[in-house]
Amino acid sequence: MKKMFKGIGRIIRHIGTFFDKWVITPITKLVLLITDFFKNNSKNFDRILGKKSTLLIISLALAFAVFIIVDQESDIMIDQYAEILENQPVTAIYNEELYVVEGIPEVVDITLVGQRRHIFLAKQSPSKNVSVDLTGLKPGTHEVTLKYTQRLKSLDYKLDPSKITVKIYDKESDTRSLTYDILHQDDLDSKLSIKNVELDRTDVIVKGAKYKLDQVATVKALIDVNEIPNPEAGDVTVRNVPLVAYDTDGKIIDVEIVPKAVDAKLTISSPRKEIPVKIVPKGTLAVGKAIKSIDSEITSVVVYGDEASVEKLSSLEVEVDVDGLESSKDFNVTLKKPAGITDLSVKNIKVKVVVDNSITKEFENIRVSAENLSAGYKAQALSQEDSMITVVVSGSADIIEKLDSSSIKAYVDLTNYGVGEHQVKVVVTGDDVRLIYKAKTKEVKIRVTEE
Repeated sequence: MKKMFKGIGRIIRHIGTFFDKWVITPITKLVLLITDFFKNNSKNFDRILGKKSTLLIISLALAFAVFIIVDQESDIMIDQYAEILENQPVTAIYNEELYVVEGIPEVVDITLVGQRRHIFLAKQSPSKNVSVDLTGLKPGTHEVTLKYTQRLKSLDYKLDPSKITVKIYDKESDTRSLTYDILHQDDLDSKLSIKNVELDRTDVIVKGAKYKLDQVATVKALIDVNEIPNPEAGDVTVRNVPLVAYDTDGKIIDVEIVPKAVDAKLTISSPRKEIPVKIVPKGTLAVGKAIKSIDSEITSVVVYGDEASVEKLSSLEVEVDVDGLESSKDFNVTLKKPAGITDLSVKNIKVKVVVDNSITKEFENIRVSAENLSAGYKAQALSQEDSMITVVVSGSADIIEKLDSSSIKAYVDLTNYGVGEHQVKVVVTGDDVRLIYKAKTKEVKIRVTEE
């Protein structure tokens, strides 16, 4: 600011000298000449100067001359400009091996003040050298001043901010186990699956302030599937996988990790299995109607996914909504992928449901079994009527007449049942999904005892 006030003072003195030399002195001389001239020609000039028009013209001429002079000098006064250089990087000078510093801004703004041509030159060749020297400062809180190296001394500058408060910590180190996350796995070909991942190291070193190291819960290698060119089944190595430290809430912790990146070996497989399609009708047909046949043009499908999910599948159930159906109908069904399955060889199938009139038939002496009983217990029916029941089956006459009673299953679900006598609901199922099975005896009495 002192430089600015000194500059303004110089400009004012320059303007005063200019007016004295080029305005006041010449006008004084002119007045003297005119006075002498008037003495010699007083009568003629008295008559001319006595006119109002003459005085008006002289006044306008003098005013115009003064305006031109002041206008030229004002350019010197107002030729002071200010311009902001935004986002100038800050360099911190300190021993990075021994200390960690917090509070240093990444960038600052610089306001340049001076003549336009000087500012233009400064912008063409900026020094970009904003620095803060922390040499000699010990751990603790310090207020320090930012410095800017000018290339043009004719400009004034101001940093925003010009002073900052920094915290200096001793740099400590610790070891952390290294795990991994796979990013954009859904972008991988749906027929492929990542079977195994091997990192080229199992642990890393983290460095930083002690309070930051205490927050680090895990360090992960972030393996991006999109970094694999043309992935296919087999082994592939992904190099320079970045590492990131997280706290217990999954937030990133800003610490130094050594090394900064690792290599990862991925084993990509394509687990698949061909399984039969099982059509399962859902809902209740119109009164007096039953399914005579339910067929699909596709009887099997190849499933892709992770190895465990593929292995446990024995069939793919396809539900068809037959609720309220009164006559035969063709359905277009979109297949749904079970959990762990990423792709199917067939996406849609056609199902033909043939409807017939419904009849019922009773099947006697169907034994009731016990399921899901906890270990260490045994169950026993309290009477013959509780151990053998009659099952009513509804469906098409052609199917029921051929039905073998051995395909009918009746049981009670004893999940969470303990020692004592219990009245339990009977569940009936059958192998043929076209038929409807109902227990004539809805509940039976069971005694549970310890073995």
